[in-house]
Amino acid sequence: MAVTQLIDVIIPEEFTAYQVENSLVSTALSQSGVVANNALIAAQLSAGAESFTVPFWNDLPDVEADITNDDPAILSTPQKISAHKQTVRKSFLHASWSEMSLASELSGDSALARIQDRVTAYWDRQVEKRVINTLLGVLASNVANNASDMVVDISGLAGAAASFNGSSVIDTALTMGDRLGDVKMIAMHSHIYGEALKNDEITFFKPSENGVEIATYKGMAVIVDDGLTPASGVYTTILMGPGALGYGMSAPRTGYGTELFRVPAAGNGGGQTVLHSRVNVGIHPLGYAWTDGTGGSAIAGDSPSIADLAVAAHWTRAVSQRKSVPLAFLISK
Repeated sequence: MAVTQLIDVIIPEEFTAYQVENSLVSTALSQSGVVANNALIAAQLSAGAESFTVPFWNDLPDVEADITNDDPAILSTPQKISAHKQTVRKSFLHASWSEMSLASELSGDSALARIQDRVTAYWDRQVEKRVINTLLGVLASNVANNASDMVVDISGLAGAAASFNGSSVIDTALTMGDRLGDVKMIAMHSHIYGEALKNDEITFFKPSENGVEIATYKGMAVIVDDGLTPASGVYTTILMGPGALGYGMSAPRTGYGTELFRVPAAGNGGGQTVLHSRVNVGIHPLGYAWTDGTGGSAIAGDSPSIADLAVAAHWTRAVSQRKSVPLAFLISK
């Protein structure tokens, strides 16, 4: 029986382009609009350096306007606008698969399509984990540095008061003050979603006659993701605005995004092919700056690990107002 070999069906440049173009298309957070493809991040990933900065203008200061008069000796004092910057960290990632275990599954009809789907799905899951841990890192930073002004924690209350409930969701949205209308989506663990379903708090609607049915909670689109893993029965639910995180993926600037390596002697001469896949990824929360850290908080490798992204010491709020960050967190049982 003929066996389709990886090396027979993979054209490296085309395969890499496929991965970059189709990355993160099947994950709940991407489909919701929370993670927005950012052309600037994607472009910078192909440049040198481990990180890059994105400058931005702060809003005009909310100072009372002058009261005019007819005295020529009294001169108004002009106000000024200030600028700040967000630091975006790049991650340089690699994964590989051996043909000996993979080729038997991928042999036969549409081998290339199966390979593409499997590798794309792998990178989707990796990026999703990085998205979730980035959000958890923002949460940890907010607790450590900003007096938890983006957080409502009811997990320590007695009895039913500690459980997820609509009143606490509203309180969480209100951490954004008069910008609470910016919150359009709510991400929750399937257990929390199940409780909301049992309480008849989930509403379903179709945007169009032939559209996909969308679950909503108090007008917010619901994202169900078990990547929001509970700790000791305590769950994190995240309220978000569109584009809360910028995202980009690119092929490596040098070297090969996809590479096939042949080991003829492996398998007692039967041969082995290894598929290597490399991508550069940037995921960044709006209004925050990344730092690699120092001492015990410094990242160990040349890129942040998934665990590094959840550490408070690596994130600093770069904007002056809490309202400028379209994120809020509810901690509950």
